[in-house]
Amino acid sequence: MVRQLYCTAGAGMEELLAEEVQHKLCATQVKQIPGRVFFSSNSDLQTVTQLKSAERLFLLLRKAEPISLPNNPAKAAVVIKQKVLGAPDIWKQKFQTWTALQQELEQRGQKRKREEEEEDGLHTPSFRVSCRCNGVIARSYTSQRLSRIIGMAIKDHLGWKVDLRDPVLEVNVYLSDDHCIVGIPLLKHPLASRSYMKHNGLRSTIAWAMSSLCPKKLNDCVILDPMCGVGAVLLEAAQEYSNAVFLGMDTDVSQLQKAAENVKASGMEGRVQLLQSSAMEIPLADGAVDAVLCDVPFGRKFSCSSDMPTALPCLLKEMERVLRVGGHLVLLLSLQLSAQLEKTIYTHEHNQNINSLDTNNVHTEPSNTHNESTNTSKPLTFHKSSSETSNTPLLIRSLQAQRKHRVSLGSTDAFIHTYTKIQTPKDTLALI
Repeated sequence: MVRQLYCTAGAGMEELLAEEVQHKLCATQVKQIPGRVFFSSNSDLQTVTQLKSAERLFLLLRKAEPISLPNNPAKAAVVIKQKVLGAPDIWKQKFQTWTALQQELEQRGQKRKREEEEEDGLHTPSFRVSCRCNGVIARSYTSQRLSRIIGMAIKDHLGWKVDLRDPVLEVNVYLSDDHCIVGIPLLKHPLASRSYMKHNGLRSTIAWAMSSLCPKKLNDCVILDPMCGVGAVLLEAAQEYSNAVFLGMDTDVSQLQKAAENVKASGMEGRVQLLQSSAMEIPLADGAVDAVLCDVPFGRKFSCSSDMPTALPCLLKEMERVLRVGGHLVLLLSLQLSAQLEKTIYTHEHNQNINSLDTNNVHTEPSNTHNESTNTSKPLTFHKSSSETSNTPLLIRSLQAQRKHRVSLGSTDAFIHTYTKIQTPKDTLALI
């Protein structure tokens, strides 16, 4: 049976979630708005709950045009019955669908309650309302006040029982200047909560996004995270790619211990290896790995032993060294580090365009070296750290930019940058 569902998503994740439901669920009628993706699917619910980019999963009750409410609560309740709730038969039908989906999941904690409700005829479930609002409507009504008004309207309209402490179901309502959305959560816990993460690090949906944004899938590969922390990025990738081998490195012993506990909880001991080492001196041969995934520390949640803006050039150089030609580099960078990266690239290209570089100090290559491919990469240029004696920049031509994706981390935003290592002459990496 085709069901109308929707998922909430973090800012920047909507596009990735829409792609995932189409790929994994063969979903139809996929539409996205900020913070939500709607879709229809006949996949079993166990499959739907395997979505990795979603926050929470809902059965869609109603999606309508935005509403405006009068200041009078009694008149507002009338509008809510007409514009938000709609026909009672639709609610009863959706509740039956929700009950069937709960049986499909075989949730033990809900089973006894459902049996009790079935004895009552399944027509008077207990419920509570959780409402979120913004825009014009939020100027006249708080979310709590709207929840009470909508709750009373449902009770009068459908005869359902209000239970704020332990209801059978929760009705979620979202009202804004653009949307009126009503749904029922299908799971008690968010999809974004991973049972195998005993110690939390990077949000799981963002960690998953880093591997999903690779231009090539990561099966039959060796994947490295040189600053793995508690292992969130590696474990999300390991859940997706069963034939890959993963290596995590970190200088912090306590972080590696937490990563080891997460690896054990996920059952990935045989596929995820952990090593104490510095990302500035990776103990691997040149071209040893197929992909490098790295959440570069921001210095907010976890302190950094070195200044990241200064260390970034050397860090990137070392990652590029151990990456094979054709491999992929995925970096999660703060806005500051991303801006530094963009500014440095632009400065180099700008200086080339206006011929402001001293040609006596520039390493040039024969003009025919770039004729092998019409799709040449944009070189990445960085300045050495201030601790080095030379102020000359470091030029890396072998990393070709593929994609840049902005995501929200809650209190701040970040960019996921993806690169592919391409074939270049041996002297492509040079000091100018």
